[in-house]
Formats: sequence, structure tokens, C-alpha cells
Amino acid sequence: MLQKLMSMGVMVTINQTIDFDTAFLVATEFDYEIEKASSEEDILIKAQEKKIDPNKLRTRPPVVTIMGHVDHGKTSLLDIIRKSKITTGEAGGITQHIGAYSVETPNGIITFLDTPGHAAFTSMRYRGAQITDMVVLVVAADDGVMPQTIEAINHSKAANVPVLVAINKMDKPGADPDKIIRELADHDLVSEDWGGDVIFAKVSAKAETGINELLESILLQAEVLELKANPEKFASGHVIESRLDSGRGPVATILVRQGTLKIGQPIVCGLHSGKIRMIIDDMGKNVNNIKPGFPVEIVGLTGVPEAGDEFVILASEKNAKQISEHRTQKSRAKELSKKSRANLEKLFANMGAEQIEELKLIIKADVHGSIEAINESLIKLAKEKVDIKIIHSGTGTINESDVSLAAVSNAIIIGFNVRPSLKIREMVKKENVDMRFYDIIYNLINDIKIAIKGLIPAVFHEIIIGTAEVRDIFVVPNKGTIAGSFILDGKVTRGEKIRLIRNGVIKCDSILISLRRFKDDVKEVTQNYECGLSIQKYNDIKIGDIIECYKTEEIKESIME
Repeated sequence: MLQKLMSMGVMVTINQTIDFDTAFLVATEFDYEIEKASSEEDILIKAQEKKIDPNKLRTRPPVVTIMGHVDHGKTSLLDIIRKSKITTGEAGGITQHIGAYSVETPNGIITFLDTPGHAAFTSMRYRGAQITDMVVLVVAADDGVMPQTIEAINHSKAANVPVLVAINKMDKPGADPDKIIRELADHDLVSEDWGGDVIFAKVSAKAETGINELLESILLQAEVLELKANPEKFASGHVIESRLDSGRGPVATILVRQGTLKIGQPIVCGLHSGKIRMIIDDMGKNVNNIKPGFPVEIVGLTGVPEAGDEFVILASEKNAKQISEHRTQKSRAKELSKKSRANLEKLFANMGAEQIEELKLIIKADVHGSIEAINESLIKLAKEKVDIKIIHSGTGTINESDVSLAAVSNAIIIGFNVRPSLKIREMVKKENVDMRFYDIIYNLINDIKIAIKGLIPAVFHEIIIGTAEVRDIFVVPNKGTIAGSFILDGKVTRGEKIRLIRNGVIKCDSILISLRRFKDDVKEVTQNYECGLSIQKYNDIKIGDIIECYKTEEIKESIME
């Protein structure tokens, strides 16, 4: 069989998988006929699918994705709609991962997906468009159509979903909505006023004008689409975001498209299965069930699924495990065939070539969406003489196995929105591993660019001055929360920058405004001493939190030393 395959130009080994078409051709050569068998997965899922009963269909909330160029006011607009402040919690005021929120309006409920606007998050925005019913394209009235605006239009067209345009920042002096309408007409988004079918709404997130008109337009579009679902079916839908929580295990943010999701149901999600132990709605409340069209967080999966994976509720836990095992085997086989092919291609490509330099990286981030965006951006940066190899990536804090892997493979560890414990820092120092931290993706990409090009300008390098652990909390009227802390390492200094870390993930980056020993105000407190400290404009402090005091120094260095 191998000889026959090779004579047909298919270079394979005994452990590789081949596709159905190739198998059919080989079988024909040996006078056999083969037919495609239904997989275990197809049989189990089809067995529980019932025919659609029109009488059981109920109207569900529309799922709306906010898209547009970076800094055109997408998140600010969503803030006004749901009366909260997301941007204050985002690094540099930029949305770093997808969020999902249900908003109640006088005329009905709307579910919003807020997708990041930076070019690095193309794949996340694409998923946002794929699981949505309609797209609200936000364009700044004083700026115009930008590269990410065009990209958002293309994704919407690819997903075949209707687009509504929100012309934002109408309160600004340089606002020119007619220019936006003209520019969008060039991309086949023609306003109703011009005889087209695209609804345009003129809004201002800052002045809070035109918001009600926009919401009415969304619900009007939803009526035309006749969005319906059967709440009596087993639930199914998609993963919007996923992460590993040290206290609760794998946590997935999902959007229910069909059926009602209930606690205790067996679930299969991507490669992972499990039993739903907890359902948390977008307000952080625990609920027992959730209807179609609403986003929730679920706990109970055996692993962290990928953002965009489909989830299905099954009749039994045994069935869920069978499908999970079947998918894992398929994925492993696919990965094996992909690896062997890539190695062969590389072997031929590098014959007679000079040695190619490799930049090996280990990437750890707070959520899966960030990892995907970073991976895509870095792979695009690879040059002819420098190959970027991501040897491992995952969600959660940096652990011992990451450091060991970096030491063995001579890789650099990159932490995005995560920080390691004191024990891991000591291990890094001992193993002499290079470890970098970022909370804004631009800085990470720029550092790698500089390293590849060999340009070494002055950069700001972070130095950890000291680490403290919160051991008690005191709430003082008019002053906020005081953290009774023990200095584990180094010293903490009043007026310096600090970060609050919970379970390895950064919760706040601020300044230490008050530091006391007993009743005295002090400038600094050193290792093995206790103190009381307060953080500027931040009171959500819990016992066990780690407070890291740091400063930045301007030095010359390269990431590829």
C-alpha cells in the first residue's frame, strides 16, 4: 500500500492518516470498494436532534457585534448602552478580549458582543461576526473609513450578516457624517437616504445622543430577520472566550443559540467534555438555566476550549466522553500528519541553505483569545533569516513546567496580563531564563520587531522593587480599603507604581498612595515587616492578593541576547 501511495506521489509513513479521496483511489488499485462510515460523533448527535416544530419556536434576542477601527469609540458606545465602564479596566483603554453583555431596552433585550479593534485581533473579530445576527459598524465622524473598518465590512460580508452603521463622535467640531456616508458607499454600504438598504444612525457616546434611535434600529432589523429558537431542545451554541481559573478550573464564556442550558447537564465543547457545575450570567450572578440568545460563563469542563468552538448538550455523560475522545484522536492524527509534512518541507527548503536563526518563545496569557492574537502577529513578523517558533502557549499564570521548558529549549517566556509567583521568579533567576511581561499587545510586537531587525534603541525595562502579601483588610470611611500586608521580598515604597495580582492574573495597575507602620506614615517598608497600604482609586482588595512594587528604567537591551 505504501509503495502504491508513493508511486502516486503521496509520500507517507505507516503512522500517517490519509484523506477519503486518496484511500478510495488506493482501494480501487487493489480491486476494493470503500464507503464513508458515519462517525460515532455524527450518530450520537443526530440521535438526539428532533425535527423543528414551528409551534415550539420562540423569538430570541438578537446577537449584535460591535465592530470598527481602534479608538473610534466602540467600547465607549457600549458603556453608554449598558451604563458601565469597561475602558477604565482595560490596559491603555483598549479592549483586549471579547466581552458579551445582555442589555434590556424598553422594546426588548439585545445581546452585544464587543470585539477588539486592533489589527492583531482579526481572527477574534472574524469569530465575532460568525456567531452574530447583525453587525454595528462604528465609524468616527471626525476620522473616516480606516483599514480595520474595511476589514470589519469584509468579515460581515463573509458571515453574510446585515450591517448597521453608527456614526460616532457627532459632538466633535470636525464631524462630517456626509463624508462617512460617501466613503462607505464605495464599499457597498449605501444609506437608506441614498436609496440603499443600510440603516445609518448618528450618535455620540460622549454626549449620549442618538443611542435610543440606534437601539430601535437594531430591534427593527431583528424583527425583519425573524430570529427564533426552540427553548425545549438540548442547548447548543459557541464559545466566545475561555480561560483557566485557579479556583474554578476551566471557565468558558458561551453564547446559547438553541435550547435551554441547565446546571448538571453533560456537555461536549470542542475537544473537551464535562458536566455543567455552575452557570454565571453577565452580571456575575449564579443562575440555574439560561434561554437562547444570552451569554453566560460555565464551569465544569475537563479542559480549556478554544474561542469559537461549538458546544452541544448531550443526553448522557458517557456520550459526551465518547465524542470528546473521538475528537481528540482525530485532532492528534491531524497534528501528526501536519508535523511530518512540515518537517519534510523544511528539510528540502533548507538543503544547501545557510543556518536559519530561531527565536523560540513560550507565551502565557490570561485568556485564549489573547494567545491566538499574539501567535498570529508574531508569525507574521518572521523574516528570512529569523524563524519565530512558539514552542508552547497556554492560559493561566507562568508555572514551573514553563520555566523548565524554557531552560531546556533556550526559549524566552512572554507573559501577557499574567505574573508569576515569587517561587517561580527565583527559579527563573536560578535557571537564567529570559522572562518578559506585557499588558498591551503593541509593546510586545514592537519589542520582537526590534529584536528581529537588530535595532536596539533605548527601551523601558521593568525592575521589581518588592513583593507584599495581603493578610488582612480594613475599610476606613472616606479613605477606602487599607490592605494589612507582609513584605515577602525587597521593599515597598510610597509613590511608586504597584500592581495587584490575584491567582497570577493582574487585577489593577496603580500607584501606592499611603504606607503606614502602626500609626506612623513611612516612606518605605522592607522585607519581613508588616504594614498598612492603600492603592490609588482601587478598593477591590482580597486576603491572599499579591502586591508588586516596581519601577521602570530606560536602558538599551535586545530580546535576543
